[in-house]
Amino acid sequence: MQYWPEPNELNKLCSMSNQQIYTRSGKSILFIPQVIVKHHHGQSYESRIFLTGQVQTRTNNWHDFFNALVWKILPRAKSALNQLHYQAQLSELAIKAENRCKLRDAVTLFDESGVIIISSHELLIRLIKGFKWKELFWRQRTTVLSSMRFFVFGHGIYEKALNPFIGMTGKAIIFKVKEDFFLQDLFNQLHSVDLMLEQFLLSRLSFSADLTPIPLLGYPKWDANNCHESYYENKEYFRDRRQ
Repeated sequence: MQYWPEPNELNKLCSMSNQQIYTRSGKSILFIPQVIVKHHHGQSYESRIFLTGQVQTRTNNWHDFFNALVWKILPRAKSALNQLHYQAQLSELAIKAENRCKLRDAVTLFDESGVIIISSHELLIRLIKGFKWKELFWRQRTTVLSSMRFFVFGHGIYEKALNPFIGMTGKAIIFKVKEDFFLQDLFNQLHSVDLMLEQFLLSRLSFSADLTPIPLLGYPKWDANNCHESYYENKEYFRDRRQ
């Protein structure tokens, strides 16, 4: 990138669109330069966001840049995820846990690698859950393009997509919707996704196993090479479900 926005310019981006983003503790999200802080409760990265609204953001850093954009695009889901981080950290501190709890593992995994899959076809959803990748992406290709969308959430995935590679895998949450979802413009689709994801995160996410692995480059046209049937025969990438 030839020009990197400063944290304050990211804040202006939100204000220009008349968008005010809040944490679930009621604090306004404010992107600030990264500062060195002690890593105890109240000053860790996620706790600081929850308690103050301050999101430490490095300039000249793709990871933090994409994180800021996800805050803007899916703010309610991001706020829900931040609350889960905070609550999980409180639980760990209460029992003096040496390792992250299973909830925080799941939250971290989705924050970095999350993908939201939207489809109006039960068959397509079954194929994903059954790891039937060739049937899904090749034989049902036309239906996938018309009736299934992948929305990338994880800022780590966005960073990897700068130099995509076979093996790039997302961790998905899947929602079945009515066909008219796809008649909405992108703005309204994202708003609907934000609301659905917020509810799921706050009520249903508990373990990393709640997330479905998805070989992202299998989605039609996301890799120029996947226009050939043989592309989907790579079992190192398009893996079968473990028995």
